[in-house]
Amino acid sequence: MTAIHQQPSRSLTPLLVPLLIGGLVVLALGVYGRAHTPTGFAIGVAGFSAALPMKVWLTTGAFVLAIVQVVSAMSMWGKLGVTIPPGVHRWSGRLAFLLTIPVAFHCLYALGLQYDVPRVLAHSLLGCFFYGLFTAKMLALPKRGTPGWTLPVLGGLSFTVLVGLWLTSSFWFFTAVGLKV
Repeated sequence: MTAIHQQPSRSLTPLLVPLLIGGLVVLALGVYGRAHTPTGFAIGVAGFSAALPMKVWLTTGAFVLAIVQVVSAMSMWGKLGVTIPPGVHRWSGRLAFLLTIPVAFHCLYALGLQYDVPRVLAHSLLGCFFYGLFTAKMLALPKRGTPGWTLPVLGGLSFTVLVGLWLTSSFWFFTAVGLKV
């Protein structure tokens, strides 16, 4: 009789702290967004005509880089049959995240978490959720013993949320206002 080789059981325990901290980030951003009195004032539009086009184009850049993230992750996991250097995944993720910082800052500082318009409410909640997911993913990244699905699920959810953010902001802007810089 042959013994069946079993993979060591991977526990959800190593995920508790990253998920808890990610949840606290979501909560903190949401509470701050509601409690903070929005200034209505844009800070540093960096060559753009206004804050909204700046946010739209930076979010579009992050969205394009998120697609690079998905493709490079699939390559790293051997799903494409081609090899993309791991640095592409790391740097596209870093750049995508950096592009979101001025957008999130403006959203929270100048606008706050809004709930009067369904699209804007969805966008506000997705923004808070994105940073919580990103935090959980980054904290889970170096953890040993996590289930094999951890990074693909957290990465896939981060991508999905970023697509939702793009649809509720940039796509809406491009279809309602047009291509403005």
